Amino acid sequence: MDKKMEWGLLGGRIVLGVIMLAHGIQKFGAIGDTIAMFESIGQPAWLAYTTALIEGVGGLFLLLGIFVVPSAVLLGLTMVGAIVMVKLQMGLIGGFEFPLSLLGLSIILAMTGSRKYAISELISKKMK
Repeated sequence: MDKKMEWGLLGGRIVLGVIMLAHGIQKFGAIGDTIAMFESIGQPAWLAYTTALIEGVGGLFLLLGIFVVPSAVLLGLTMVGAIVMVKLQMGLIGGFEFPLSLLGLSIILAMTGSRKYAISELISKKMK
């Protein structure tokens, strides 16, 4: 892949990873509030735990450069859920614009992966 493209994908991977890791930590840090919010929109408590886990672990995996594609797919699905279940009714501005941006980054990484400074790339090179 083009060197400039890999640098761009690395930037996107880091940005998405930091944001999602922070959101996962925030959700787990106040899991009672997270469960209450999920239940207030008619969702079960297990989905709050699942979302926090996907966001936290998925964000960490992106930062490390492991399981980039499956992590990006799962993070993208959480953003679809956030948009449809919570943010859509608020409109674009001040509503679903932020999760839509994160969904866009997730789609890009899910389609391309990101090898620059990725642990998985180092491992695959050593195995060759």
